[in-house]
Amino acid sequence: MTSTNESATPAFPCMLVYAGRERARVFARAAFPRRRGRTVMVRTIDEFEAAIRRELIDAVVVDLAAQGEDHWTLAARASDFPSTPFFGLLPFRTTDAEALARSASFGFADVLCEQIDESSARDIVAPFGYSARFARALANAPEVLGLTTETQRRTWHAIVQHAGRPVTTTTLAAVMGVTREHLSRNFARDKGANLKRVIDLVRLISAAELSKNPGYDVRDVAAVLGFASSSHLAVTTQRIASTRPASLSGLRAVDLIDRFVHGRTRSRVAGKEGL
Repeated sequence: MTSTNESATPAFPCMLVYAGRERARVFARAAFPRRRGRTVMVRTIDEFEAAIRRELIDAVVVDLAAQGEDHWTLAARASDFPSTPFFGLLPFRTTDAEALARSASFGFADVLCEQIDESSARDIVAPFGYSARFARALANAPEVLGLTTETQRRTWHAIVQHAGRPVTTTTLAAVMGVTREHLSRNFARDKGANLKRVIDLVRLISAAELSKNPGYDVRDVAAVLGFASSSHLAVTTQRIASTRPASLSGLRAVDLIDRFVHGRTRSRVAGKEGL
């Protein structure tokens, strides 16, 4: 995904933190408080594996000063989830040089120092988060979609903020300050794409991005993006891109959009826009 608009910010940032020490947990709670998103705190490898497959994670923070070797086992998982940036957490002692080098070898985005203030930690992590990068990459709707009105552009912006998570037309209408019926009708004006179809397109673009991660299978992608089941993802993939979920890993956003605009932009029954 490439960046097109630096001002875009994620709608639902979710941090996954492996904290083996109490000091690390205190730091994470202060740096990533609930009012700024959701933080999932784990202490074991099993808890980590369950969490990263349960919901869409924007970034992972690993306590690299924890006792034992579990943190290095988790650090090695960064290569399995390249769409999700991994960050280390260290007290930055003179003995931490080896840990810094190892984290770099695992492809970590950066390492946080426990002594920095909370806002600085957020500023370091935020630009790398999955939702933030997704929103920036798709901030401007592709011209081929024909989303030219102010309503269409603002709605598209609200959709991509969710980074593929479920979003209803009712929620979008509330953001726009209009009724669901009004938004659906005006979004699809002049035989444009149905709002529900565009929501599905964006979700599928996210599914394709996540499918490129070796650590996810089709069932995992469906789960983290809130699809009811793998079958639900399969139906959406067929409807929007005329392919199977197993093929998503080989498709780019531009490929999906190209497939979408060729006869898949409108529902068969007009007006059935709600989720």
